[in-house]
Amino acid sequence: MRLLPEEGPPEIAFSGRSNVGKSSLINMLLNRKNLARTSNSPGRTQEINFFIPSDCSGRKDHLPTMTLVDMPGYGYAKAPKKNVEAWGNLVVRYLRERSTLRCVYLLIDCRHGIKKIDQDVFALLDKEAVSYQVILTKADKLSPAMAQEKLENTKSLLQNHPAAHSDVILTSSIKGNGIEMLRKAILETIIY
Repeated sequence: MRLLPEEGPPEIAFSGRSNVGKSSLINMLLNRKNLARTSNSPGRTQEINFFIPSDCSGRKDHLPTMTLVDMPGYGYAKAPKKNVEAWGNLVVRYLRERSTLRCVYLLIDCRHGIKKIDQDVFALLDKEAVSYQVILTKADKLSPAMAQEKLENTKSLLQNHPAAHSDVILTSSIKGNGIEMLRKAILETIIY
């Protein structure tokens, strides 16, 4: 695919609506504050960004080699419509054609839940047989009881999606909740 690096190590992609916390989650996963640039303005990430963590070299004392992929958000963005359409086309091509893509972690802001546009992405991933797992972000913004309710509702909805992983992970990039569970899920995806 033009504009993308050559395929190499297994890739784990992070996708979701604009401002759902993709870049913040990648920073938290890698224990780096500003590696993936974040912003309060929707549409900050305007290209597909690839990160190969230094402790994932594949050496005996390191984690397996992998690439984390920060994708532009879908939905609203403060950018020209032409640019947003171009990102969307590139992302769809990436999801359909990238042979090293192992899993898409689809981030959903748990305050807002699953929207129609998220369901459209589920349908695309199901149709293309691209494995994905839903990550509920910003759990710190809800009471524990409300966050648990959102988690159960999401699990229930995903039962009808063949490419979806049955586990849903509840996270907070502010408090670090769910990060270790997500790291474990990523390692299992890479190793198996």
